[in-house]
Amino acid sequence: MAKTPFTPGLTELTTFVTTDYAAITRGRSLPRRDYEKSKGNKTCGWVPANMSLTPFDLIADPNPWGSAGDLRLLPDPKARYRTHPRGAATALDFVMSDIVELDGKAWSCCPRAFLKKALADFEKVTGCRLIASFEQEFQIRNAGWSSEPAFALSALRHADPFGPELIGALDEAGCEPENFIAEYGRDQFEITTSPAPGLIAADRCVAIREITREVARLKGWRASFAPKTAVAGVGNGVHVHLSFLTKQGKPAAFDAKAPGRVSALAGAFSAGIIRHLPALVALTAPSPISYLRLQPHHWSSAYTWFGERDRESSLRICPTVTIGAKDPARQFNLEYRAADATACPHLVLGAVIRAGLEGIRAKLATPPIFSGDPETLSNAEKDRLGIKRLPRSLSAALDALKADDTVSGWFAPVAMETYHGMKRMEMKLVDGLEGDALCQRYAEIY
Repeated sequence: MAKTPFTPGLTELTTFVTTDYAAITRGRSLPRRDYEKSKGNKTCGWVPANMSLTPFDLIADPNPWGSAGDLRLLPDPKARYRTHPRGAATALDFVMSDIVELDGKAWSCCPRAFLKKALADFEKVTGCRLIASFEQEFQIRNAGWSSEPAFALSALRHADPFGPELIGALDEAGCEPENFIAEYGRDQFEITTSPAPGLIAADRCVAIREITREVARLKGWRASFAPKTAVAGVGNGVHVHLSFLTKQGKPAAFDAKAPGRVSALAGAFSAGIIRHLPALVALTAPSPISYLRLQPHHWSSAYTWFGERDRESSLRICPTVTIGAKDPARQFNLEYRAADATACPHLVLGAVIRAGLEGIRAKLATPPIFSGDPETLSNAEKDRLGIKRLPRSLSAALDALKADDTVSGWFAPVAMETYHGMKRMEMKLVDGLEGDALCQRYAEIY
């Protein structure tokens, strides 16, 4: 990948970053040399009220924090992402960080710490490691491209060399990209990555968003991951793929003889997710425009629905292939589809794991597997299948979260107070905006 020479007089910066409840990646920078000299022992200051920041850069009022308190950003040297995209004067260099108290203890509202604890509990309860991967869709805005057919080679080529430059930057940063896809929508693309341990997968999800935005910015464009950029347009989803490995590295989600080939462990995990989905979406699809996307017949999620190879389901059993004598057990995974990029990836994955753990602890049976159109089912059939309509608005989803003591109980009370306060403030700030104007407001941020 061609490099732009360093400009004399510029000092490269390394940024300690955290992705907050609003899914905005924020942080503080210091000279790269100082970070590297510190051998990972450097921290920087942070403020509790930052977690009450809305996407519109106004702090929720009221919030639990006010102007008091001090925290630190503690970088994880294993989660450093550095790349020098073509045309950039300096490298993009950032390190995923935990928000900690002054003594180094995890802060009660840190999303990354929340995920780390969920992963540790999953391993303790099941004896398995959780492996994940995030698929992310986005649209390029302001490029001035002509319209091309969906999924077409021409749609990839008219963006050239954007794809190769993006893959090159992601490769350099260690994100292990797999596919770059021209998607169904106008100027819409999807990027997928290799499966990885849960924390790495969530970190990469953040890194991919920021690197994609950087590569687009250098061309004078904007990459938007907003769940809807126009009411009549296609949605941009975030799909979370999940599988389990034993301590010996053997797949634990697959059972060739079970319905859907879902093992008892994966079935109980799935049942927990389906049970708590109405509350989960307040965390995984957490913007007013998220619910423009979560509609029936949109190849999105609208019901508490466990499906096999059905892209309308909220939790999908993914296909496997036997071409080349590939082992289906090692490919087998579940896909959580009711998420988008207005949600913090660490919060998304942590909450999904927590819901799955509830199912495992309760020894729930695998949910009924359904494929078809829930809109055609009678109420009795829906009840038998456990299919319920998801909340139709962020307000309704927040109400479901508040009413679900189990999901709320995963968080410290002050974390729930912070989250609800920030989200209610967010809704207040866009009150009166509707339709495309509302979508445009979010497209400018995400």
